[in-house]
Amino acid sequence: VLSFLCKKRSERHTTMSAYSMMPKTQKGHLTLKSIFLAVVFLATSAIASKICPILPPVKRHSSATDAVISPLNFPRGGGSKQQILHFNSLTVATSIPPGGGAKSAKSAAVTNNATPTITPRAILASFLKTVADAKSHLAAAAAARAVSIFGMYPVDTIKTRMQMKQGDSFRVSGLYKGVTGSLVGQVPYGVLTFGSYEIYKQALLKKFPSTKPAFIYALAAIMGDVTGSGWLCPSEVMKQQLQAGIYPSMGEAIKGIWKKNGFKGFYQGFTGGLARDVPFRVAQLTTFEITKSIYLRTKRNKNSSSEDVALSSLEAAVCGAAAGSFSAAITNPLDRIKTLMMTDTTNAYGGSVLACASKILKDDGVGGFFAGVVPRVGYIAPSVCIFFVTYEFVQQKMKKAE
Repeated sequence: VLSFLCKKRSERHTTMSAYSMMPKTQKGHLTLKSIFLAVVFLATSAIASKICPILPPVKRHSSATDAVISPLNFPRGGGSKQQILHFNSLTVATSIPPGGGAKSAKSAAVTNNATPTITPRAILASFLKTVADAKSHLAAAAAARAVSIFGMYPVDTIKTRMQMKQGDSFRVSGLYKGVTGSLVGQVPYGVLTFGSYEIYKQALLKKFPSTKPAFIYALAAIMGDVTGSGWLCPSEVMKQQLQAGIYPSMGEAIKGIWKKNGFKGFYQGFTGGLARDVPFRVAQLTTFEITKSIYLRTKRNKNSSSEDVALSSLEAAVCGAAAGSFSAAITNPLDRIKTLMMTDTTNAYGGSVLACASKILKDDGVGGFFAGVVPRVGYIAPSVCIFFVTYEFVQQKMKKAE
């Protein structure tokens, strides 16, 4: 990789002479790029080798009753949550309701070979139908998401302050700055990721019918997350700049960001957010499946029976909290890069993931990538518990009302 990048830098010199003639800072940037690409390649290969044997194939004619909601809702670091669906023995990270994914998988399985015409109107109609079919779940999930975000918001603020190296990170004043913007971003984000996930999943199942559904579901979940980030990013930028004390209020933040950079200012650090979210989602999926597999094996050995065992909702929450905490810890370097990019009002960090990583390494060393890791990891487990309790409470109230 290093050799290739050096050749691209200078075609007039040999690879090693081109590298030796570069200044130290340029060599550092080049080395970081090489390491980053190599890590991405190795991580992708390792995850693929792990996730394929672990995730068993599923029948695509699963009935709506086969889908069981579990309270696995990991924040990525700023408050976004994901839900886990069980399709028989498969667990997929998404935010779809009971029956939502099963119905779409079923429809994909029985679809004939004719390729339907895909139009923007058809996509919108599919999205709206998906959301309408899941309105009870989405209402409960939105309420639970709002409560968990509000309850754990001070921890998120402390994490942001620590990542920005502010002196008194634990000061009480301003702990809830930006919470309104966070709620405005997070709640619709759940609807958007859920609807887009269903559309991506159906399209992928039709396009690649011979591919394992487990892989399709994971890919669709990541794609849905990326789509939702288009809505989430502006609220994240405003939230983190308010948490950092750059602006005193939401109105001032909107005016200030627009005055400095216009519309693109609200997408400052968008690439940093994606650089954090996609690896987190992959790590979350893989770690949860490994944790679940180990737990079920232990449970099966204790029962000493040939019957199939499954995770209860509470057990799934515990496994999810453990997997989410681990994923949050290993992706903390990317979370700090995202935080600094979104709060960088003077372009001190170069405006790109690699430039920001290079400056962190230069200023703070390797340890700088793990600033704020304790509150970030500590955010996960309580959020899962709060979400689970609230979700179940709202669901029960809605059932009684019906």
